[in-house]
Amino acid sequence: MTLPPAPVRADVRRILRAALDAADPYAAVRRALSLTRHTFRAADHAYDLRRIRRVAVVGAGKAAVPMARAVAHVLRGRLDSAFVVSSKGAAAGAPEGCDVVEAGHPVPDRRGLRAAQRMLDVASSLGAEDLLIVLLSGGASSLLPLPDEGLTLADKQRVTRLLLRSGATIAELNAVRKHLSAIKGGRLAAATRAQVLTLILSDVGGDDPGVIGSGPTAPDRTTFLDAVRIIRQYGLWEKLPAPVRMHLVEGLAGWRPETPKPRSRIFRRAHHVVVGRNRLALEAAARAARTAGYESVLIDEFVTGEAALVGRWMGELGKSLAGRAALPGPVCVLAGGELTVTVRGSGTGGRAQEFALAAALALQGAPGAWVAGFGTDGRDGPTAVAGAVVDGGTVARGKTKRLAAAAYLKRNDSYAFFKKAGGHIVTGSTGTNVNDLYLVLVCPSKSGESMSRAGRPSPQKPRG
Repeated sequence: MTLPPAPVRADVRRILRAALDAADPYAAVRRALSLTRHTFRAADHAYDLRRIRRVAVVGAGKAAVPMARAVAHVLRGRLDSAFVVSSKGAAAGAPEGCDVVEAGHPVPDRRGLRAAQRMLDVASSLGAEDLLIVLLSGGASSLLPLPDEGLTLADKQRVTRLLLRSGATIAELNAVRKHLSAIKGGRLAAATRAQVLTLILSDVGGDDPGVIGSGPTAPDRTTFLDAVRIIRQYGLWEKLPAPVRMHLVEGLAGWRPETPKPRSRIFRRAHHVVVGRNRLALEAAARAARTAGYESVLIDEFVTGEAALVGRWMGELGKSLAGRAALPGPVCVLAGGELTVTVRGSGTGGRAQEFALAAALALQGAPGAWVAGFGTDGRDGPTAVAGAVVDGGTVARGKTKRLAAAAYLKRNDSYAFFKKAGGHIVTGSTGTNVNDLYLVLVCPSKSGESMSRAGRPSPQKPRG
């Protein structure tokens, strides 16, 4: 993990590393599963393997490979087949016998389309005496772009780009995706007669199986009407490809079948286990902050909304705390969530960097305060960085390089600002995804030293 030079660098590293360790997908799946003689357990669900003919694994998402490795480890030779689709560069470490396809994310591509069709084929080949284990993690929805009848991959790519640029939430994006898909919204579960066990590394607030990965094995509470309302809410109806508009109109008229709903008999044989979530990473980060000498304060609510607005609010919070003369000691405020960016400019960035740049503008001049935005998957938007760290001098340092922070924010060009001014957090692909973490660190006395366990300055020099 690479962090910019800063007095709190060692502390930020410790806090973020603890969060990533808690979100490790291999460990999360191993904790949830067990095998005792012939009984395979996943949380509260038990399966007698003597009554199961075949066990097949399919998966999609940024953490699909380590999740598959954990399942293979637990089942110890009882796995008959395994196939997963993940993002570029994620195939390393696949268990023996597991086929891995790397496909496009966040905009879907033809490799993902073929992988989704193969996943449906696997599901439909299984019978009532078989077990289908489905692995879902962040990115699954983009990686399974199987268009419904009458639609093309280009149609879905166009819709995905429009919604991403509009600032739609992940739940809104997935509600639309379900109603354009042949695999999402419970349709994978509907394609098989097997028992279905879905293991989920959650990347959405509330951990709703119907939202995560667009819910291929979960009942769908949204409708064609919801999809149309979302599209119209963002003023996108006239921008949609004509076949997509026709498809949605036919769905509204009842000429196309709705996605399977909660009362469907399909879901009597389908179970879901959430093995990891943002909250677990957040709590681990808070413990690490306390160990580093900070008073940890967790924001309970899963944070959503415009990245720039939330960044400004957390920057103002940091400045306010830094200005309190009676502050009892170092403070770390932590929040988890997933923000959105309504793209109005032509720049490059991501929600964590946009959050951090807005925070930097609000934090100007505040001594001893830092704000960080961090994507747990290691990739913030279309960039190769995880996020950024800012302080009260970030904007001023930018000015010395003739960088106007407000102008960069206005054109959604946060990546370019931090590349030139400094501040990027670089981890590379982390192999997991439990949304984002947002930190406010306040320690007015911090002047280059690392906090000791008791919270007193230590002469230890921050490393790397």
